[in-house]
Amino acid sequence: MSDEQARPDATKAGEPAAEPVDRHVRVILVDDHRMFRTGVQAEIGRTETTGVEVVGEAADVDQAVTVITATRPEVVLLDVHLPGGGGVEVLRRCAPLMSAADNPVRFLALSVSDAAEDVIGVIRGGARGYVTKTITGTDLVDSVFRVQDGDAVFSPRLAGFVLDAFASTDAPPVDEDLDRLTQREREVLRLIARGYAYKEIAKQLFISVKTVESHVSAVLRKLQLSNRHELTRWATARRLV
Repeated sequence: MSDEQARPDATKAGEPAAEPVDRHVRVILVDDHRMFRTGVQAEIGRTETTGVEVVGEAADVDQAVTVITATRPEVVLLDVHLPGGGGVEVLRRCAPLMSAADNPVRFLALSVSDAAEDVIGVIRGGARGYVTKTITGTDLVDSVFRVQDGDAVFSPRLAGFVLDAFASTDAPPVDEDLDRLTQREREVLRLIARGYAYKEIAKQLFISVKTVESHVSAVLRKLQLSNRHELTRWATARRLV
């Protein structure tokens, strides 16, 4: 792939160069897929034209907490599913930085998942917004600056999940059984309940079949279920499918 193919908004021959931007924001990318981080860096991390400076990256919860604490960025782009406890665990451990009186660190979830429980989980954890990975580079830059300003930013369909959960006094209570599962285990649970084979789940989540099997075993153990049929009934009863 050529550089211009990888960067659709790159300046082409004969076109004027992009105007320098006046604003600047320091960002950390947290995602367990290195190629995705590289792509985001290439798309939005051109400081002179986007105003976004990527000052660090992390692939799991421990790395994320370490680099966020060390660099104190304005905005963190946070994946929901991460080794070590998921994006919610990063938010929990970085809570003091989010509530700091001076220069608080703000989080914008950037995930492939559009599941309501994932959206609500990270918003309850303190994230300022949630967008999916189908977002364009231009819109992502705009979202980052809006979050820096303290705005709440959501992909259009996801905003409804948040309104339903927080604007109503009849919001569903916290499910203690579901809370025992990590974000990745919930994703595997949902796909199993939808009838996906282990190989299909592995391909969709970019993990190995062995890792899928380990997640399924952990889910069954935590929920005290015996097989995938019981798991499917459990998930259906909670409208997770």
